[in-house]
Amino acid sequence: MNAIGENFMDVKLRNLVQSDKEDFFLWIKDKDVIRYSLSIFQEMNSDSEISHWFDTLLLDKCSYNKAIIDNSKEKLIGYCGISHISEKNLSGEYFIFIGDKSYHGRGFGTFVTKEIVANGFQELGLNRIMLTVSEKNLGAIKAYTNANFQTEGIMKKAFYRDGEFHNKIIMAILRDEWINS
Repeated sequence: MNAIGENFMDVKLRNLVQSDKEDFFLWIKDKDVIRYSLSIFQEMNSDSEISHWFDTLLLDKCSYNKAIIDNSKEKLIGYCGISHISEKNLSGEYFIFIGDKSYHGRGFGTFVTKEIVANGFQELGLNRIMLTVSEKNLGAIKAYTNANFQTEGIMKKAFYRDGEFHNKIIMAILRDEWINS
């Protein structure tokens, strides 16, 4: 894979492996890192809870999960993929979690999103990839928009963080939109 923006960064996607679990212990316990992430992350407090979640993730056959690796440092920086894959509807839900804060805001989200979308359409044969994102997560919205996702709707007050409800934005990209972009 190629560089992102001004900072040259060799990034690759690979399958998650058991040894990746160690990084998640720190990331999931960091409230800033998980602020806009999965609700289940908000509830996990112990290494054993995180370990159980990660072990289940590795066994999930309805998801396409990839580790995000900074190849130049041989360092895991997060994970991404497509969950809730429907073979009948040829659809799934995109997700990304960059756990290493030093990689936030540097263009990795856009690059990785484009790679996973390409894999979803080419490798998995999907027709539609959707996602939901908190309206407060401006960096993610920018990355998804740059990867050609389009807003489909709003889920009012569907996301509770920091003592208040926030709207979630529903975004998606279709195979033919991706081909023509």
